[in-house]
Amino acid sequence: MSGDFDPAALGKQLQGQDGIPPLEQWNPEFCGDIDMRIARDGRWYYQGSPIGREAMVNMFSRVLWKEDGRYFLKTPVEKVGIQVDDVPFQVVSVEHVRGDRGIELVFTTSTGDRVRADAEHPIRVAVDPETREPSPYLMIRFGMEGRIGRNLFYQLVELARMVQHGGRTELVVDSAGEQFSLGEL
Repeated sequence: MSGDFDPAALGKQLQGQDGIPPLEQWNPEFCGDIDMRIARDGRWYYQGSPIGREAMVNMFSRVLWKEDGRYFLKTPVEKVGIQVDDVPFQVVSVEHVRGDRGIELVFTTSTGDRVRADAEHPIRVAVDPETREPSPYLMIRFGMEGRIGRNLFYQLVELARMVQHGGRTELVVDSAGEQFSLGEL
């Protein structure tokens, strides 16, 4: 399939669309897998070479779709499979704002998505069973997560409060009326 994929044609299909298109309403035929990969560090590759144009990466990220544990680029007329090493988004900054439900943590991804941590966009922390190293994530959209960078995780830890749960102490952050555990102490 890789030989048939044309990034310029994809750009033309998306011309004039601002923001995230209504991917949930599109049901194109699966056209096969292409040689595109999002590395664990958030870099995008096409046919083994890094995609250096930020505008191109941002365009691809807008049509990214997850279905049955697989990732696709999806347009009204085609759906092609891509490889994602961990998660497709990298969370690069956080703002603390006052909202209707108290403090809100508003995160920004490397592709420009702005996401408020809330019931629909929870923060979760996976812990490596061998190294015990935490890997924090934020739900971005359509079942896809972003990795929260280490420096942001430390910022969240500084904001966290200690909460006792059945003899355990957890670090918890609040956002939009929700509580998110950063892990046990």
